[in-house]
Parts: sequence; C-alpha cells; structure tokens
Amino acid sequence: MSIHHNFIGGEKSSGVSAIDNINPSDTNDSVGSFARASAADAEDAVAAALSAAHDWARSGIQMRHDILKKTADEIMARKEEIGRLLAREEGKTLAEGIGETARAAQIFDFFAGEVLRVPGEKMPSVRPGLDVEITREPVGVVGLITPWNFPIAIPAWKIAPALCYGNCVVFKPAELVPACAWTLVDILHRAGLPAGVLNLVNGPGSVVGQAMLEDPRINAVSFTGSVATGRRVAEACARHMRKCQLEMGGKNPLVVLDDADLDIAVDCAVNGAFFSTGQRCTASSRLIVTEGIHNRFVEACVERLSSLVVDEAVKEGTHIGPVVDQNQLDQDEKYIEIGRREGGNLRWGGERLKRDKPGFYLQPALFTDTTNAMTINREEVFGPVAGVIRVRDYDEALAVANDTQFGLTSGICTDSLKYSSHFRRNSEAGMVMVNLPTAGVDYHVPFGGRKGSSYGPREQGRYAVEFYTTVKTAYVRP
Repeated sequence: MSIHHNFIGGEKSSGVSAIDNINPSDTNDSVGSFARASAADAEDAVAAALSAAHDWARSGIQMRHDILKKTADEIMARKEEIGRLLAREEGKTLAEGIGETARAAQIFDFFAGEVLRVPGEKMPSVRPGLDVEITREPVGVVGLITPWNFPIAIPAWKIAPALCYGNCVVFKPAELVPACAWTLVDILHRAGLPAGVLNLVNGPGSVVGQAMLEDPRINAVSFTGSVATGRRVAEACARHMRKCQLEMGGKNPLVVLDDADLDIAVDCAVNGAFFSTGQRCTASSRLIVTEGIHNRFVEACVERLSSLVVDEAVKEGTHIGPVVDQNQLDQDEKYIEIGRREGGNLRWGGERLKRDKPGFYLQPALFTDTTNAMTINREEVFGPVAGVIRVRDYDEALAVANDTQFGLTSGICTDSLKYSSHFRRNSEAGMVMVNLPTAGVDYHVPFGGRKGSSYGPREQGRYAVEFYTTVKTAYVRP
C-alpha cells in the first residue's frame, strides 16, 4: 500500500513511520496508510511557513481569491467522493459525510469573497493636518490543530480564513482522520498555493502538537478538542505571549416545556443528541423536560430511537454509524455504567451491537430519572448518550440549563414567545436555538461559546478576522 506523505515546504515528506487509517464501520478495511511526522518535521514545517510568510502576506487579493475559489469549486464537484471517504474514515453516515464536505466548500467560497473586502478605516486625527489609517495585517505563522469528529469542515473553517487574511499555516489534523486532511491540502496545492504557505504534519499530539506549541516562531494557535488539551494549549501560548483560539467541550441543554410541539421536540432531541453518533461538541446531551410533557416526551423519544438503524456508515438506510474507534467505544460504555451506578434508568439502548462487518457499533443510550449532579450530566461523554432531567417549570429548567461548566450551545422547545425570548437573553451559551437541534450552525455566522467551552475570538464568518489578523494604526502628515 502506498503511503500518503506529509507536505512541508511544498514537498512530500515521508516522516518517521506510517499508520493505517482504519474504517470504524469495517475494521478489516484500511482507508490508506499515512506518514507520521516527527518533532523535527514539525519544526521544518514551521521554518517553511516562516520562509513563505513575507511574500504570502503581501500577495495580491486576486491571487488569494482565485486559489480559495478554485478550492471551493473542486471540493463541491467532488462532494460525493470526498463524503464517502469521510464516512469511511470517521464513521458518519454517507449523507452526513457529503453534507459536511459541501459545508467545507461553502466555507472556502465564503472566504474567497472575504479576501476582497478586508476591513479598514481612514479618519481625520484630532490634531489638524493629520490623517489616521487603521488596517488589518496577517498574524504571521498560524498553527492549526483539529479534531477527528469533523474531518473536513473544521480544517476548512480554520485554514480558509488563515489563508484569506494572508497567514501561513502549519496544520496538524487528528491522527484518526488523516485522509480528508490530506485530500484538502492536496486540493489547495493544486489550486496554486505557493510552497510553504500550507504545511501538513500528521502525527500524535504528544509529539507533533507539542513541538508546534513549543516553537516560538508560531505566532498564533487555533485548537479544537478536549478541555484538558485546550488548557495545555493555552498555557503554552501564554508562555510565548501569542494568540490562541480554543474550542473545547460542551454539555449542551435542550429545554422542553409543556407547551412544546411534541414532534418538533423529539426531532430536536434525537437529532441533536444522537445523530453523528453523538460525537459533536454541540450535541444535546442534557434533555431538560418539564413535568407536564415529560412522560409523553420520553415515550416518543423511545419510539423514535427504536426506529433508527445503526449500521455501516456508507450503507443505504443507515441513520447512525459506528463510534469512531475502540477507545471512544470504551469511554462511552464506561459512562453508561457510571450512569447506571449513580441511579439513572437506562430507558433505551446502550448495548454494543454486532453487524455484518466488524465495527464499533453502539445503540444510542437514553437515561431517565437523572439529576443535573450526575456524572453523565456534568462531564462530556462525546458519544450517543443523553440524560433526561425532569423539572417543575421554566424557571427551574433555565437554572438547570445554566448549571454547568460549559457554555457552547443551548436550545429550547416551546410555543411561548415569552419563554423563548427570555431564554435567548438569559441562556449562558454562545449559541442559542429555538425549536431547533442544538447542533447545526451556518457557515457565515460566528461559532463559539462561553465558560469552559471556548476561549478567544469566535470562529467562522466575518468574526474570523479578529483572530487571523492584527490591527495597525498609522498616522500620516499629507
């Protein structure tokens, strides 16, 4: 099997070893073999980015626009092919994989437009005869560290703005999903990206990621992943006095009030909690339900869950694919056991499944009779596990929703304008959904949260300019 190499300075780099990319739907299927970089490779990638930084920062906006637009067009044209690759390596259903690939294309298309409208200001000084110009310039060399759960969308929403605003990139994707990352970098290079502007280094975070964090030549780091790793990233960035942007965990509440449309509430809960195998930082893992609708809501959720097909990701008719790997499956089962031990009622699922092909299949797990103090409602499981919390009324629901160390997204299902308006204002989350799943944000709007979920400027949309540029104020005597 041929090895997919890293890209450093526009050249292929073989790394120090290789790792097989295993299909979680069929562990007998290898998606490919991918080179693992060393710490020295990561240092070489930083050097390559640094050498290209001056020219790329001063490249014409038409050039950058054309490269990003060409990238967007090729991704969209190949969305079925890349979507299938994504489903094979990560375990999302084929429909989700194609949808995520299309989202990546839309992100590149959006930032192709943003290249042409980088904001700036010109104004008079309070001192007569002087003008003031306020401009935005690239940060420089940016380190991007991405997770496995969105193998092409999250790399896209970091790489696209970084390149748009004239930065050079050292990109380390998660080791579990190297194929989409490699494909994306290949498309960008063939679109005309100059050597050294984008460098790909696959490998473990403890080696490659750590080398990036320790390298003082990196001017900013954008990271998406666990809270524990995010804290280490923040500490390393503080030591080097550089910018950092962190997207971490979530324990997102979906509030269901008595007056909610039951079908809408169930759709929101099942989609938000269990689709993409619950492996989303925006998943609705706490279902906070008032007493009047609680029993009907639980029974309707169970009925809906019983109709869902858990099977091979690329198989027609599959609603939920496998968990990403054995470690994640073990973690999910650990939390299911903790939920039982702490008094939760496993109302549905939670069993490991066997299918025609060997894979990491798990029934979605729905707990009832839980409290907000239980471990499964405090810690992020990152799997198809959700707990129902019964509350008296809206006031208690809001208090429980906000009682968490996280603050990424939240949702409410209600027909009441009064309660939906109050919830939008008082929910302690960065993103709020009304009668919609907590998972799902457009590509042109800011993404991010509060508390332990996020740190630094928002990602996506026009707000990305805050992280990927620095502001310069210049005075001119005409």
